[in-house]
Amino acid sequence: MSEDIAIKIEDVSKLYKLYDKPTDRLKESLGLSKQKKYKEHYALRNINFDVKRGECVGIIGTNGAGKSTILKIITGVLNPTAGNVTINGRISALLELGAGFNMEYTGIENVYLNGTMIGFSREEIDAKMDEILAFADIGDFVNQPVKTYSSGMFVRLAFAVAINIDPEILIVDEALSVGDVFFQLKCFKKFEEFKKNGKTILFVSHDLSSIEKYCDKAILLDHGRNIAEGQPIDIINKYKKIMTGMTAEEVEEQEKARRSEIEQGETGQDKTTSVVAEKEADADPDSRWMDKLEINPKIDEYGDMKAKIIDIGVFDEDGNLTTTLIKGNRFTLRSKIEIKEPIDDPIFTYTFKTLKGQDITGTNTMYEKVSVGLAEAGDVYVASFTQEMNLQGGEYLLSMSCTSFVDGDLVAHDRLYDVLNISVVSDKNTVGFYDMNSEVKVKKIV
Repeated sequence: MSEDIAIKIEDVSKLYKLYDKPTDRLKESLGLSKQKKYKEHYALRNINFDVKRGECVGIIGTNGAGKSTILKIITGVLNPTAGNVTINGRISALLELGAGFNMEYTGIENVYLNGTMIGFSREEIDAKMDEILAFADIGDFVNQPVKTYSSGMFVRLAFAVAINIDPEILIVDEALSVGDVFFQLKCFKKFEEFKKNGKTILFVSHDLSSIEKYCDKAILLDHGRNIAEGQPIDIINKYKKIMTGMTAEEVEEQEKARRSEIEQGETGQDKTTSVVAEKEADADPDSRWMDKLEINPKIDEYGDMKAKIIDIGVFDEDGNLTTTLIKGNRFTLRSKIEIKEPIDDPIFTYTFKTLKGQDITGTNTMYEKVSVGLAEAGDVYVASFTQEMNLQGGEYLLSMSCTSFVDGDLVAHDRLYDVLNISVVSDKNTVGFYDMNSEVKVKKIV
């Protein structure tokens, strides 16, 4: 293996045998069954990829894609059913919470336990102890059994051990999601320090902004297969399509068609319309965008129902249905509204909120000077709002509504509060909710 390769994965597969009954497993182990009593489930199938020295590589995919399985095979927690794994360097791993820790030991004792498992002597661990404890910052709890720790304290200590024992390869599996925001910031600063020092990082995360910001390369797994790897933003775009229910084959076909359109100079997208309210005479009630999205199961809906929002959708700049948007790219929000009783000039709206419920931004057809006029019972309208996403990377809630003025008072006909969770992916966040897209120049004058 080339010296510039830290991890090499060759045709790795992991097969699990699924038995309907424990007795079936026992009979097979004793050779008492002549028939196959199990179903075969491949958690991984013929996985291939390389991680170069000094690279930060992210692995993404839906639940059950095989992300954690491949990390466990790389770290030796699991053995592959087939294939080869070659490691060139000392690994430190932070897998699921609790891995490698004895819950009866104190924090200090677990530091020695983990350090010894990685291959350090007691003297080497002693030399690193002050640095580890300062990074974990859990005070006197280091002298208490870790079974008494909160999840946040646990991950602080585990990450402090993993990242401060000078590994050549750091492997992290989603563990940072339980730390507070300030600890996560400290960890990612350490990531940057690792990268500058030429260390290798491989991590699994559902935080797509972190994948985009910190990774040199991303790998997309789906149903145990490696279906794509490359620049993080390109892989994230493929992942968004997988999340809407598209197969890997459908994604590839769509991208081929898209490349063909670009070569012919035809994008098929209208980038100039800001707000459109279109009347549909023959809307198909059986084909809904929202059936492909994860709608809030506890949605708060109210109004007099003289109009009913029957569908909503979020589309990226390529027209793909999604709830993951790239900062700086254009996107479109659509609501489909059925008029139940005549309404004079209905107003269609949307609002973005924080997860704590604070309104951030939004608009409506009245603000945008789009007048619908008299809407008759039975009419169906589609309101489309197209704009550029300039919110910071993070999680937001989307609300949509149909209202109108009746005798000078604003009346809600149908309001859907917090109907969707929208994820914004960004490789650069600034202060507050918005990026002002500043042009920055610094000039030395003395």
